[in-house]
Amino acid sequence: MVAVTALDSPAFRTAADATAAHGRGELTVVRGREGQSVVTRAYSTSPLRLLTPKNHGSAAWIYTSSYGGGLVDGDRIELDLDIGPGAAAFVSTQASTKVYRSSRGASTELHARISPGGLLALVPDPVVCFADARYKQIQSFALSADSGLVVVDWVSSGRHASGERWAFHEYVARVRAEVDGKVVLHDALALRRDDGNLQDRLGRVDVLAMVMILGKPLRERSAEVVRTVAEIPVRRRPEQLISAAQVGEWGCVVRIAGASVERAARTIREYLGFLPDLLGDDPWARKW
Repeated sequence: MVAVTALDSPAFRTAADATAAHGRGELTVVRGREGQSVVTRAYSTSPLRLLTPKNHGSAAWIYTSSYGGGLVDGDRIELDLDIGPGAAAFVSTQASTKVYRSSRGASTELHARISPGGLLALVPDPVVCFADARYKQIQSFALSADSGLVVVDWVSSGRHASGERWAFHEYVARVRAEVDGKVVLHDALALRRDDGNLQDRLGRVDVLAMVMILGKPLRERSAEVVRTVAEIPVRRRPEQLISAAQVGEWGCVVRIAGASVERAARTIREYLGFLPDLLGDDPWARKW
């Protein structure tokens, strides 16, 4: 999960960077005095950047970014995230994660640990794969029963303004979550041109999203989301197809297939409407 700033461009990469870059990051968030969560370690190597802006809430906010214009051929980024006992963090991106045309592909990995009483909300902007791009993403989460986890993982069809729609070569995303050492969810999405024309197979769908809510502290919230989705009336050719499934006693997973990134973003924000209260500030007040 890596984003880029709007003014960045691949042209700003050096020749060495453009060949391949292996960025690594380490983040540690702990509960400080008076209940405020504090980032005690924010280490990163190019092309990864970590931004830790202040906010009015009790949670730490972290945004990932890039020194270049996106992920280019051979780029590989790894991020380790540790949420201490009782700490809370909101992790997002400055903009969409752009993946450029590549033969070898680009990849990102995120490994997060959430201690008892901790909360991690990982809510990035969508991945945007350009024509002929190859991208693989792995995210793993280890939490205790008494911690909370919210994850949004989504991909759009590409750059409509440039006439690109599901024109990339490969997109693979894997999510694994374990509670107290037991795997409770292992989700995988693979979209490959070699398996058939993606635009034909996906039809009018322009965004695929997954929302995961896990942990005993969020059990009532996840149950409410499942009920809300179950009450959606059946319509012919709806703008979005939405399903929700419980993950044992730990939470739920929501899946969205929509014709609009903007509409999917509004739906995700609605389902995660409880987050501002938990974070002490609204992360969407100036975004989405």
